[in-house]
Amino acid sequence: MSDYNFIDTSFFGYDGIQVTKNIPTKVSDDIVVEAALQININEESYTVVMRTPGNDFELIRGLLFAEDIYRDKKSLQLNIVEQHENGFSIINATIPKNTLGKGYLNKRTLLSVSSCGICGKQELGAIKPKGEALNNEHLISAKKIKEMFSIMANRQDLFTHTGGSHAASIFNDNYELLTIKEDIGRHNAVDKSIGQLINNDMLKQALCMLVSGRVSYEIVSKAFFAKISIIIAVSACSSLAIDYAKEFGICLIGFSREHKMTIYANPSKIKL
Repeated sequence: MSDYNFIDTSFFGYDGIQVTKNIPTKVSDDIVVEAALQININEESYTVVMRTPGNDFELIRGLLFAEDIYRDKKSLQLNIVEQHENGFSIINATIPKNTLGKGYLNKRTLLSVSSCGICGKQELGAIKPKGEALNNEHLISAKKIKEMFSIMANRQDLFTHTGGSHAASIFNDNYELLTIKEDIGRHNAVDKSIGQLINNDMLKQALCMLVSGRVSYEIVSKAFFAKISIIIAVSACSSLAIDYAKEFGICLIGFSREHKMTIYANPSKIKL
């Protein structure tokens, strides 16, 4: 059984502002697509996973096998229910009840949940946060970004020892470090940082969040709930992260390394 041919949605072109040594230049980057796939089992919504469109049938087969939902050697019957140009899709798996594995009984035991809090929700409509766009008027200086990353790097003790952890740090409008946390998971590091500020009643001071890896949709949503209006990443940003950063009033910056960075959303929050 072959996968369906989706319009080439593994990446889209996005406009941005690349800043090199404080000189801005308009660019158009190819951005990897992040989109939701709702998996139905026997016509009932089962779970949602975030993925890059393509090879969805193989993805579903592998996921259901790993989760002990369907491990029969017989071919799995899969049918497209909905398919959208932005990559959001719904696919139904028809599985005889007598072949459903033990994993089907617990919808929140998905292995994917450990790396994506969105994954495990049952329907596409449940993934978009609600609320008005952030209108924080505080700006940060582009010249200070390298300095903030240097402060974060000097506090990444776990990464220094292992080379295998991610970090998230949060700064206030005076470029003072409020918290830095590390974890094997990008999302977990963000949760730990925000959690500490909540516990210390300091979340209102948070302006800017730096992350050591790439930015997915979920990291943008976590910042939105915490009212953190600027996200700066060492690595790339996904298509959905950029789309929702624009909608949520969040300045989103990727590829912040040495004297370069690319601003993908709300550049007015950065002083060049």
